[in-house]
Amino acid sequence: LLLKRLCATPSVHSQSIKMTSPIETEALDEFYLRYYVGHKGKFGHEFMEFELSPSGKLRYANNSNYKQDSMIRKEVFVSPAVVEEVKRIIIESEITKEDDQNWKEPDKEGRQELEIKIGNEHIAFTCAEIGSLLDVNESSDPEGLRIFYYLTMDLKCLMFSLISLHFKINPIPK
Repeated sequence: LLLKRLCATPSVHSQSIKMTSPIETEALDEFYLRYYVGHKGKFGHEFMEFELSPSGKLRYANNSNYKQDSMIRKEVFVSPAVVEEVKRIIIESEITKEDDQNWKEPDKEGRQELEIKIGNEHIAFTCAEIGSLLDVNESSDPEGLRIFYYLTMDLKCLMFSLISLHFKINPIPK
């Protein structure tokens, strides 16, 4: 129900973001999100990536060569309410206060990248693929990596839901 509302609702500004001037509003309107996770293995370069622009363009790509699969690319426009909700999720996570300096560097096992431009802040995180919360708890910065881990899980879940909601023709058989 929330996804249907977000996809169909006209522009709604988040209640939790209080603005005091048009300059601040314009600065916060600058927004971009990109997430990538992938590795190079016996099936070649396998990855999943999505990006969301302020116009509402959501681009998704998934490349898996397992069993000769081909690359999946999807593009959809979401409502301004979805963009505002993603901004709210990012702001509430406080990920922009974190630093990836003490996170495990990308290696042959894979890499994750999260790039966010929100308002006047532009930040990019890079780390090794996170397999589970055990990897998070054993890191040099478990608190910061936990925020990253849960934020990326929430964003992936939302983006997968939006993509599948848009491209399923008849999700409930009659």
